[in-house]
Amino acid sequence: MTHPSPARVFEALGDPVRRTILRLVSGGERSAGTLVDEIRVHTPISQPAVSQHLKVLREAGLVRVRSAANRRFYALEPAGITAAREWLAELVDPLAPFAQPLDALATEVARGKRERREKTTGTTRPDRHDRTA
Repeated sequence: MTHPSPARVFEALGDPVRRTILRLVSGGERSAGTLVDEIRVHTPISQPAVSQHLKVLREAGLVRVRSAANRRFYALEPAGITAAREWLAELVDPLAPFAQPLDALATEVARGKRERREKTTGTTRPDRHDRTA
């Protein structure tokens, strides 16, 4: 499976029936028939309509399906949730994907400055381990 598109994930999450389906399958795998029955508790809906919602969730990468005999079982697909989480994290901290490389760059810049300063002044900073108390 390819990495789910955040646009498709959020489009799928835009419908309250699909959000209900996700809540249900987050508690564990459910058969399509069980999902229809459980969703009907919240809203009047036909089996074909639930099937269509499941298709949208599958295509968005939010649920996966497993067939057994003539039944289909649906479960939460973590990759879709991860795609949504990563996209939202970037809103909070746009540099989050670059944080570790930027930290490493800052360390190298500081090291370079220290080395230039030591060459210019002819002094070296004592090593932490060589200090006497």
